[in-house]
Amino acid sequence: MLQKCFKDVTGFDDRMVLIIGLPLASMLISMLLFNDYYAAGNWRFLSVCIPMSFAYTSAFWFTLRWTYYQVKSRYPAMGDIGKRLFWMLSAFVVVFVTINFLLGSLFIAMGLDHGADPDPVVKFIAALLVSALVIATYEMLSFYLQLQNAVAEKVELERRNVESQLESLRNQVNPHFLFNSLNTLTYLIPEDPDKAVRFVQQLSKVYRYVLESREARIIPLQDELDFLHSYIFLLKERFGENLQVRLRDLHGHAGGGIVPLTLQMLFENAIKHNVLSTEKPLAIEVFAENGHLVVRNNLQKKNQVLDSTGVGLENIRSRYRMLTDKEVEVIVSREYFTVLLPMIERVAQEVVLQA
Repeated sequence: MLQKCFKDVTGFDDRMVLIIGLPLASMLISMLLFNDYYAAGNWRFLSVCIPMSFAYTSAFWFTLRWTYYQVKSRYPAMGDIGKRLFWMLSAFVVVFVTINFLLGSLFIAMGLDHGADPDPVVKFIAALLVSALVIATYEMLSFYLQLQNAVAEKVELERRNVESQLESLRNQVNPHFLFNSLNTLTYLIPEDPDKAVRFVQQLSKVYRYVLESREARIIPLQDELDFLHSYIFLLKERFGENLQVRLRDLHGHAGGGIVPLTLQMLFENAIKHNVLSTEKPLAIEVFAENGHLVVRNNLQKKNQVLDSTGVGLENIRSRYRMLTDKEVEVIVSREYFTVLLPMIERVAQEVVLQA
């Protein structure tokens, strides 16, 4: 089994961190350890000590980096930060003791007096700064990437959920509608065969549109209106004058875009939630106004409403959010229930269709 590289374990490539961070940290540590020599301008001594500082910093950095790689492999979760810090601090203690011993031996080998050896407190502070820099840098990068991935996964799950709901809608016109249409056809066949033929033709158009629009996220308004005429024909055969539909002010807007089957869903909801009778006919209007397609019905709620199919206004809102920044508006007054659907311009529509 191949061993995972640093990026595979941590989720990020730290090459730029090393290129930028290591020299800067090295200079900071050099100034902390040998501040007196910088002040005295003893560049002969510093020419030796600055490379030593770089080696000192590199030893801490790469040892702690290796330790981070190991503990991240074993404890990758965000909640495991306590375990990672424990092992990182343990590694710091080991590295600090080891490097201090080697540094002291190096000073002796170089024949430098004992006073050249940095103050123990300063050495500890310098080592702690390097360690804190390494640990904080890697943990912050890891936390940021994990948070970013979590947000991306949430967005993807929400998108898939909306797509799933959309697919469910595409695959069906309410089964009750088909059942009622077949019942209507049963009565028409013996009473008016010619009308029964027209009814079958319109029913065929409705389901052909459902099949043809399955793969479309958006469709020209004219296509939706052609489908709506067939759908209304079927509804009128069932409800007669108890249902009154008026389409107006749509000229010049037929090239705009709309989410498929939205009008069918709004008509279906209006019929499901309101009374339809000779005394109280349900009137539904569809018209264009201020860049919106408006669907409005008079409000006369039923005392009892059939169980919802689970695909409603929130589904419509979610589907529009995937296509435009404009929101679907719902206005409920004492007399009317109104839904304003944003009209998607032709340019945006073509972009969506190509995507």
